[in-house]
Amino acid sequence: MERIRGVDDTPSEPPEKATKRDPMAHLEPTTQAFIDQLAAGGGPALYELSYEDARAVLRGAAGHQTKVAASVEDQTWATGPTGQLDVRIVRPEGASGPLPVILYCHGGGWVMGDKDTHEPLVRKLAAGVNAAVVFVSYTPAPDAQYPVQNEQAYAALEYVVAHAAELNVDASRLAIAGDSVGGNMTAILAQQAKARKGPAVTAQVLLYPVTDYMPDFESYRTFADGPWLTTKAMQYFWDAYLPDPTKAGETTVSPLRATPEQLSDLPEALVIVDENDILHEEGEAYARKLADAGVRTTSVRINGTFHDFLIVDGVAGTPAVTAALDLAVNFLKRKLA
Repeated sequence: MERIRGVDDTPSEPPEKATKRDPMAHLEPTTQAFIDQLAAGGGPALYELSYEDARAVLRGAAGHQTKVAASVEDQTWATGPTGQLDVRIVRPEGASGPLPVILYCHGGGWVMGDKDTHEPLVRKLAAGVNAAVVFVSYTPAPDAQYPVQNEQAYAALEYVVAHAAELNVDASRLAIAGDSVGGNMTAILAQQAKARKGPAVTAQVLLYPVTDYMPDFESYRTFADGPWLTTKAMQYFWDAYLPDPTKAGETTVSPLRATPEQLSDLPEALVIVDENDILHEEGEAYARKLADAGVRTTSVRINGTFHDFLIVDGVAGTPAVTAALDLAVNFLKRKLA
């Protein structure tokens, strides 16, 4: 099997001199075997590829696992900063009547990922929660850059509420969710909805989110070379999305930098991070900051797995995936009941 090029398995120092903890020692057996297979395949690192080739890598790694039954409809809405926005609406098979609704923002470094790479996950959420999931197909970076993607997501949130009747959803039961950079967008959506006195959001789910611009956390050093997302890959994504790093301190880039006043009264949050990930400390830091601001927050770290584990086909069905899905589904069912 060809190596997934986002994995840079070459240590920055010889093993006998390395100071980093070996992340491979903390993967459950199926996940370890998957990473070993990828490492054996060779190939350039993700950050050495063109953006189109990087997108093809993720399309090859995600979206091909067994999909639960669902009703899927693609629509284009006349909204947002570019004038049109593509969405995919996924409902449980056979569902009728206005359903609660989850607005979903996908991961992939703003560069990669799409409605197909994330469809198995989105279907599981729709079926498990018995909700309509509106998947936002924002414009990938660098074709569009900050803050376009955030504003597209916010426009979708407003559109769902304004057009709830024709979409056959119950906008009074509205949640937002996202993975990785989609978790970044989800955190920002919650803050924007409060600041702009916008749609009332009931709950937010952040899956291994990006919450700050290249922060100085130990996890960035421990897992600098993977096993999946690397620090160089993360910089590659930021460069595509945010060409002006002087804006990194804006809360619509780095939601972790929000003040307690900006965070207070935000929707109840579930934050799920994974052990072997440069991002896990910033996700947990954001969860703590939410809790310190008085927001009901649950933060869970899933051990034995890596970034993107909820979408990667090669680890589908592992205990980490099952546990994280159960947590997210049960949280959303409770909040949207």
